[in-house]
Amino acid sequence: MPHYTALVTLLSCLFLFATGIGVARARRATGLKAPATTGHPDFERAYRVQMNSLEWMPIMLPALWLFALYVSDAWAAMLGIVWIAGRVMYMIGYLAAAEKRGAGFMVQTLATAVLWFGALAGVVSAIVKVH
Repeated sequence: MPHYTALVTLLSCLFLFATGIGVARARRATGLKAPATTGHPDFERAYRVQMNSLEWMPIMLPALWLFALYVSDAWAAMLGIVWIAGRVMYMIGYLAAAEKRGAGFMVQTLATAVLWFGALAGVVSAIVKVH
């Protein structure tokens, strides 16, 4: 059982939950009422942090689990932690100014790419061994 990957999956979900709290706080701080998603730059940045994280999770999570199953639970978990760290960097940068989000975006993109290509290699290798 990939226990480390399970823990990192829960941490990823916790991070996404935290971005939702950040959006709620930004609404309160800016006075922007639901369902509006535009109108104040501080709110819009918090909202985009949450939405961009949500957009990346369906790419990262399957790759994380396939990497864990076909390559290594421990390495998958470590790359998942790097992904979370990249998302945190992205969040801190983006909340400060939109142009400061790049470094975190690159870290999480690279972690996702390693997970995805590693998972692909693991799956293809397993298929080749069967045939």
